[in-house]
Amino acid sequence: MKTILKILITSLLVMVIAYFLKGVVVDEFTTALSVAIVLSLLNFFVKPIIVLLTIPVTIFTLGLFLLFVNALMILVCDHFVEGFSVHSFWTAMLFSIILSLSQSLVYQIMGDAK
Repeated sequence: MKTILKILITSLLVMVIAYFLKGVVVDEFTTALSVAIVLSLLNFFVKPIIVLLTIPVTIFTLGLFLLFVNALMILVCDHFVEGFSVHSFWTAMLFSIILSLSQSLVYQIMGDAK
């Protein structure tokens, strides 16, 4: 049940961020729902492998390379989800930063409310 709630929250956040951020297009809520599901699957299956393979670069950049990995996950999601588009790498990076921060904030508020 907790996973479904997190996916719904992420879907809402994707819609809100896409509304305010030029360069990100989400056609409708079902598209945002697909983005949330695909991103969660990519973050669960693909991202750990990429992070593991890029440990030296991540250490050398003091962890900043992980921003690149997050933007890459957004661009891969753009490739798989029809109706979701991100116009550039830098837009994907900004989108991923805003999404991560807003998710952290919302989950923190949800945790404090319990």
